[in-house]
Amino acid sequence: MAEADLDGVIKSIAKTQHKVLMDAARKRQGRLMEMAAKAKDKSAKAQLKQTAKDTLLLAGAAARRMQIAAENAADSYARAVKKAAEDLKQAAEAEQAKLAEKAAKKAAKPPAKKSAKKAASAKKATNKKASKKSKA
Repeated sequence: MAEADLDGVIKSIAKTQHKVLMDAARKRQGRLMEMAAKAKDKSAKAQLKQTAKDTLLLAGAAARRMQIAAENAADSYARAVKKAAEDLKQAAEAEQAKLAEKAAKKAAKPPAKKSAKKAASAKKATNKKASKKSKA
């Protein structure tokens, strides 16, 4: 069942992407804070600080959305694999039932054929006897 572990792989990749995104956001936020510290104008300093704060906030939101989407995809995959396994099991059970039904029909048919053959041969014998009597 190596395929069933694919949902774990999807989740681990999402965790890695989440870490990379948050690290990049922290670096950008740090760079913006450095620029704010070097700014000579008070309004530019406030604007850079706000941009740094918003960058980290928005990156966090994007990372959460990405993580949730990956978890949903992994869960969906796990459900699909489980359903496919159940469908295969049901198909195998249906096939077994069909084979059992055919076997039961075969077991029931031969005695009917034998009795029909016996009846036909008995009918022929009576017809022969009747024809011999009519000739005599």
